Amino acid sequence: MLRLKTIGEAGTAGARKTGNRAVKGILAGGLLMAGAAHGLAQGTVSSSQTQTTVPITSSKIGPAAPVTYDNKYEIYGGLNFMNFQAGQNLPNRMNLGGGELLGTYWLPGDHWFTKNIGLGADYRFDAGTTPVFANAFVNNRPLVYMHIGMVGAQYRWLKNQYVAVNFHGFGGVGAGTFTYSTKDVPPLYLPTIGLYTNRVKPMAALGGSIDFNLSKKMAIRFSPDLILEHFGTETREFVGMSGGVIYRIGKNK
Repeated sequence: MLRLKTIGEAGTAGARKTGNRAVKGILAGGLLMAGAAHGLAQGTVSSSQTQTTVPITSSKIGPAAPVTYDNKYEIYGGLNFMNFQAGQNLPNRMNLGGGELLGTYWLPGDHWFTKNIGLGADYRFDAGTTPVFANAFVNNRPLVYMHIGMVGAQYRWLKNQYVAVNFHGFGGVGAGTFTYSTKDVPPLYLPTIGLYTNRVKPMAALGGSIDFNLSKKMAIRFSPDLILEHFGTETREFVGMSGGVIYRIGKNK
């Protein structure tokens, strides 16, 4: 796993622990999702006397109409959260909040490799205020914001009438605006505040999601992410989370 560097040896050790905890959290979440999906998948009642199987097609939890996952497109929109560090040497992190929009094209065919693969394009906008060094120009927490665009793939792992468990990997760039609140500060003095200059740098999101079906076409999604960024001199690791609604469109042949 890529190393997160912060000030001092203690900071480096703490950063590594944070990254490891993030990965373990995502993996643990995936296992819990898998367990839930497996348990809910037992949606049939077998009778030893009649030797017949009665499918459970509706309940107060699951949708009445069968969820077939044969949709061609999928649109996801929701609220997004991630933590971040707005300067190379700032000792404290900040929280960013905003929205996410993801469009996915699910590959057609019955081949084991392609039938559960979706190609996605992801856009996120996040904003928040950050702590800075004590300085003569900014007395409060300045506002920073970021546009993030990524492309990648989703893999639909387990699925049934009630839930679906997915994994995803997206990569692209983030355009960070760090001088929104420091427009009047001469560029020569920006390092005294501790913020990055405005820049576009590589970013990636690795994680999973669980979809709770409301109907054949709609579901509620919760998705944790391990965020990788390279705004400074090395790649750093952060944690993200989003939640929102999925709408499925079209039908694959």
